[in-house]
Amino acid sequence: MTDLIVAIDGPAGSGKSSVSKEVARRRGFGYLDTGAVYRALAWHVLQHAADTSDSAAVLDAVGDFDWTISLDPDDFWVRVGDEDVTAAIREPEISAAVSGVARVPAVRLAVNASFRRLAAAATQPGIVIEGRDITTVVAPDAPVRVLLTAAPEVRAARRSAEISGQDASAVAKALHARDAKDSKVVDFLTAADGVDVVDSTELDFEQTVTAVLDVIEKAVAADAR
Repeated sequence: MTDLIVAIDGPAGSGKSSVSKEVARRRGFGYLDTGAVYRALAWHVLQHAADTSDSAAVLDAVGDFDWTISLDPDDFWVRVGDEDVTAAIREPEISAAVSGVARVPAVRLAVNASFRRLAAAATQPGIVIEGRDITTVVAPDAPVRVLLTAAPEVRAARRSAEISGQDASAVAKALHARDAKDSKVVDFLTAADGVDVVDSTELDFEQTVTAVLDVIEKAVAADAR
């Protein structure tokens, strides 16, 4: 069982995935991208030709959702059954559909329970779990809890830079729309009590990674005392 859980929340474009992965790499920790699992579920539902806005259809598809995910930040992959969907789940149609599956309470309950089991079974000395309600629902008792955020316009610019072949204004519009949808399910813009906020608006990637590592170091030092 892993010794240290680092829970990281944040909105799209805040850099939480890339930062979390790098933090895990530098600490020798496992890395759990919970958003990738919801994306894989959206992919699975669409493969069933189901409507992701139909809660009943989503629940039907969840019945045979057989997924596995790598916890290695240097060899990250996601599979549904025997199919590697690591690249497929990053396609625009999946981004548009994922909020529909993630908003179903029964789905979140089941998937979040799976995240806790994965974390408990991890063999690394620690694990970084990142997503939308990690600090409040998945791992509310984690010794390290971080809300990684940034100004909306900065997040939109970063997401636009990550996605080639799409108009910047369209990317920004899609990001804001997803924020609006997801905020109806979970509050990922406000830090809960005891959660450290890292605002990366004025920080570059390296500075953001360092800021999160500093939060971990302080928590470890406090525990040692």
